[in-house]
Amino acid sequence: MTDHVTSDTAGPVAPQDLLELERQVCFALAVASRSVVAVYRPLLEPLRLTHPQYLVMLALWQHAPLSVTEVSQHLQLEPATLSPLLKRLEAVGYLRRERVVGNERTLRLTLTPEGTALRERALAIPGAVMARLQISLAEAEHLNTFLTALIARARRTDAPGGAAAG
Repeated sequence: MTDHVTSDTAGPVAPQDLLELERQVCFALAVASRSVVAVYRPLLEPLRLTHPQYLVMLALWQHAPLSVTEVSQHLQLEPATLSPLLKRLEAVGYLRRERVVGNERTLRLTLTPEGTALRERALAIPGAVMARLQISLAEAEHLNTFLTALIARARRTDAPGGAAAG
């Protein structure tokens, strides 16, 4: 058996190296993530939001009120990572953090009137991002579906061919 593939014209050719940077899914995802987040930055600045803060606001616009733990679950982030984001959002007047009566360890997040009104201004962001990336709504939804499935596969706790952990 040979380590080389033969070409019709020039003799042996080395197989493509699976460790080429440009062939790495992790590299493409990392660069795509940074690049897409950079598209959001100038759109979010007038709203006084960073991209992580925007994600918090999206969760609250959809599900408020929420506990910090619930926001953590929606965004798949550790509560400790959220704490400084939430403090800044409270400082700019977009949300309130309040202790739950009877469970002082739980913080409930509610939108302020200003935070609720901000949603109206944010409605233009998805369309502006799709226009900048030159993708249609159908393409964006397909990409989202594919990436969501990829995330689920990456997070699976069962071994290949094994039973899922319960």
